[in-house]
Amino acid sequence: MTSEDVDKLARKIWNYHHVNHKLEKADAIFVLCSHDLRVADYATNLFFDGFAPIMIFSGGIAHKGDLVETPWKKPEAEMFAERAIQLGVPKEKIIIENKAKNCGENVLFTDKLLKEKNLHFNSFIAVQKPYMERRTYATIKVHWPNKKVIVTSPPIKFEDYPNKDISKDDVINIMVGDLQRIRIYSNKRFQIFQEIPKDVWEAYQELVQLGYTKHLLKST
Repeated sequence: MTSEDVDKLARKIWNYHHVNHKLEKADAIFVLCSHDLRVADYATNLFFDGFAPIMIFSGGIAHKGDLVETPWKKPEAEMFAERAIQLGVPKEKIIIENKAKNCGENVLFTDKLLKEKNLHFNSFIAVQKPYMERRTYATIKVHWPNKKVIVTSPPIKFEDYPNKDISKDDVINIMVGDLQRIRIYSNKRFQIFQEIPKDVWEAYQELVQLGYTKHLLKST
């Protein structure tokens, strides 16, 4: 199989991971942090475009030992917030949750923090990496079923996403692992059910056979 064939399979999964929500104004921009500061930049642009008056950054010191480790010694949320402040977002418009280590904790810990601050938001724009849109939506809706949630990500094409921090092979491995999680996590009630089209699952199976298994759960 050629690299072009692999890219075609990967692009099918990449496209599936996008939920293609239309942006609308919301009560808050909820940023699920990671190693990728392009997400912080994009979320900050949404703030300045007037989509929400508050930014929430959620993420601790996570992903140690993962395919893509967070490169900083401080929590992801603090790094993302620093970037937003550098770009001009007022500190008083930012809420930081700096303990979460996965998507579920992003929501649970943020919910707890907002309640402690007596803040009640009914709508969110959740900002995530491009290949994690669908998993993020499915996770958030388990915990906030009655809140309006729009998920978005930096508008980067599959072929343009890899950079010095993440290789194309790592992106494919992570996408394959996340698709596996979408399939099984609804049974564990970690996520709401998301239908996976037949051709997308076939692409997953082909990529697994080709060895893109580094992000798969070892037990399901």
